[in-house]
Amino acid sequence: MLNNLRLHSVLWAVTGLLALVAAVTGVAVPGIYAGVVSSELVPGAFSQDLISIVASVGLISVALAGGREQAKGQIIALGLLGYLFYAFGIYVIERTYNGFYLVYLAIFSLSFWALIAAGASLQRDFRAPELPRSLRLISASGALLQPMIFYPLWIGMLLPLMSSGNQIDSLYSIFILDLCFIMPGFLLLAILAYRSRPLGMLLLPALYVLGFALIFSLALGELVKPLFGLDTNIQSFWTSLVLSVFFGVLGALHLLRLELTAGPGQPAQRAAHQRHTGSTSRR
Repeated sequence: MLNNLRLHSVLWAVTGLLALVAAVTGVAVPGIYAGVVSSELVPGAFSQDLISIVASVGLISVALAGGREQAKGQIIALGLLGYLFYAFGIYVIERTYNGFYLVYLAIFSLSFWALIAAGASLQRDFRAPELPRSLRLISASGALLQPMIFYPLWIGMLLPLMSSGNQIDSLYSIFILDLCFIMPGFLLLAILAYRSRPLGMLLLPALYVLGFALIFSLALGELVKPLFGLDTNIQSFWTSLVLSVFFGVLGALHLLRLELTAGPGQPAQRAAHQRHTGSTSRR
């Protein structure tokens, strides 16, 4: 699916390793957030770091597989990169100025440029992926549902702030990341999937991986609140859990039923072509 896979593997491995170090430290020593993250948000940082550990290990695993990894593994890797971009983007934008802030900046930057590099390296001769029509429409509808919900919700929360000129002290990063990056991504890929465009059908599962990891970290954050002397919000927990399951199921179904066929530029196809050419010339 991607050209220059070795280069991408290096980028993914470095990004995953840095994220793993930062996330493990956050889980082992949650005190690093003292003074730079409000106390009621520390459980969220803790749960996010737990998910980041899993995402980092997954990304490193795909990177180490190198050329042996199939296209679906690369799609999952792109979703994990998107998650790390979002998760550590929160720390960067929210000015989490602890001893790891430069590491957060590095992860935020590396994950962003790794995604850009992947987009620029998609093989042009990769044949159009195939997906059952009913599943394609369900997957695209699920993706379209996200901007339909969160654009009005977040803009509705921003308008009073804009009217009063009030500057909130935390979680403003969510508005930036969602409105500028994640929701446009869901909207664009949903439209492309509706129209059976290869890019939409190929990359939509990556956004579902990202969405599952992000929302599941919110559900997990509610469960760990008692560890920090806070009460669990049951409604928030179930809402986040249901939405994360929604992302996970749609992403899994889309990815499992997605049929990817190598084009003539793929190594296996080129080798077969060369064998055929060689036998013809001998005859």
